[in-house]
Amino acid sequence: MSDINEKEIRLDRMRYVKNTASSRLCYLAILLNVFYFVSIYKSDVGSWYYQILIGASIVYNLLFMLMAFLSSEGVKNYQASYSKLLYALGAGQIARIFILPLQAHQAMVKVGGAEVAVMGDGQFIRVIIYLAGSAACLLAAGLINQRKCAALAGHLKTLEAKEAA
Repeated sequence: MSDINEKEIRLDRMRYVKNTASSRLCYLAILLNVFYFVSIYKSDVGSWYYQILIGASIVYNLLFMLMAFLSSEGVKNYQASYSKLLYALGAGQIARIFILPLQAHQAMVKVGGAEVAVMGDGQFIRVIIYLAGSAACLLAAGLINQRKCAALAGHLKTLEAKEAA
């Protein structure tokens, strides 16, 4: 009997307490994206980074951080629609691995007459960890939010049914 009461109390608390788990995971995803951003843009190997792809990457980073922050605020209030946005942002982070980091890792430029890799193995592994970690945080935040929203919606329906009876 006490397990049922504890579960009911936990569900009822959701009406008054924010969804901090999903929100904090969004913040962590933004932080990991900032680490990625800094790692990529502090690199200065020849003129390889001076191309339109970097400009598009900068714009995407800004949009990503804005949408992730907006999602972090939305999931605090158990809005299920933000789970879809978080899934899309997580998929976008995974896709980014195969665009700029992969191209930079495979590219070679001449600096001082010698062929130099644009992105070394260490930096490549580090930025992949940042992007994959960011994606994992976003996907987990979306999943947690979706589950909590479903549980809260079910609980609210039972409360309405009890009030109607």
